[in-house]
Amino acid sequence: MLGRPDRSDHADPVEATVRALAIAGIVLLVLGILSFVVPFPNYHHHGVDVGDAHIGVTTKHDEKMPPLVGVVLVVAGAGLLITGTKN
Repeated sequence: MLGRPDRSDHADPVEATVRALAIAGIVLLVLGILSFVVPFPNYHHHGVDVGDAHIGVTTKHDEKMPPLVGVVLVVAGAGLLITGTKN
């Protein structure tokens, strides 16, 4: 139509920013929730060199993130999600 501008030609930068905040909020929220449940493997190698021989052992520990990190991620994600959905 002649009198109406096409919305696809002019992207609203504020709307794009709000959408980006909502997406970042969802990602942080999911990462925060996963940090409470999913353990991260941690490998340590201990060894001794005796002449030309090397004797060593590798240990593996499954450690979870500290709870404070998960809480911060969830709160930040929820805050960004709320900010990103207000329009």
